[in-house]
Amino acid sequence: MGYQENNTAQTLDAGLGAGLERLCNTPGDGITSAPPEAGIERIEARFQGNGFSPHRHDTYAIGLTINGVQTFNYRGEGQASLPGQVIVIHPDELHDGGAGNEQGLRYRMIYVPPEKISDALAAGRDSGLPFVSSPVLTDIEFRRDLVEALSDIECEIGDLKRDCLLADLAACLKRHADNGKSNRPAVLDHKALKECSDLMKECCDQDVTLADLEAITQIDRYSLARQFRRAYGTSPHRYLVMRRLDRVKLKLQKGEKLADAAVGSGFSDQSHMNRHFKRAFGMSPGEWRRLHAAAGQTL
Repeated sequence: MGYQENNTAQTLDAGLGAGLERLCNTPGDGITSAPPEAGIERIEARFQGNGFSPHRHDTYAIGLTINGVQTFNYRGEGQASLPGQVIVIHPDELHDGGAGNEQGLRYRMIYVPPEKISDALAAGRDSGLPFVSSPVLTDIEFRRDLVEALSDIECEIGDLKRDCLLADLAACLKRHADNGKSNRPAVLDHKALKECSDLMKECCDQDVTLADLEAITQIDRYSLARQFRRAYGTSPHRYLVMRRLDRVKLKLQKGEKLADAAVGSGFSDQSHMNRHFKRAFGMSPGEWRRLHAAAGQTL
């Protein structure tokens, strides 16, 4: 890495807080997670070699490369992010990730539910989600907002700061959005869609069908499925699976056994959970637990 890249990494270290130095000195691979707030997740990850196999999220994954080169495949093309560059992964887009050189990789990510972005954008209630076609951006303002969002990762953000940061991040996404994909006219019943979202969050350990969602919204199931994807960036079924996986992670953090976490979160068995977990996060539940334990978090 050249002098300019080293300077960028050092500047990011300073901006992201003193806790980063301790994390940087921890040997080996690991993931540190911030306390979840209002459906928003923040992590720091450290990897040598390939970190994640192909997977997809139902959130915006917005990140900042701190050290090393972050390489990944996205929408059929190989990508690389250097220290100080911003990464934007759209909901439900397949991608992988790893270190592009022997130095290894360190980065931070914030995972934002798409409805939070819609709420933060006045236009979001009348159109689809902002789609950023370039997954790697060099944008000083965007980077500044991410440093603010991802500093003090072991502490909660707080309501006021979180809402301000969401507004800033949404504005950055809108500024970089492909207008042809982000501003298509659409008629979305946001009240009905939120009822669907709330039901699946609350009852993720139960069988929820499109017929159930149709019954509470009085919108025919096929129109409802199309509207839901426009508003949340994924299908109702995948949204339900992801809420189950969220519950699995909480149970694993509390020390529950894998089999118990699977059944208690709505999966038929541990094998069923394992398949969906790896598809969503690029690693098995056991690997996820090991990486968090390696970062010093109690699991």
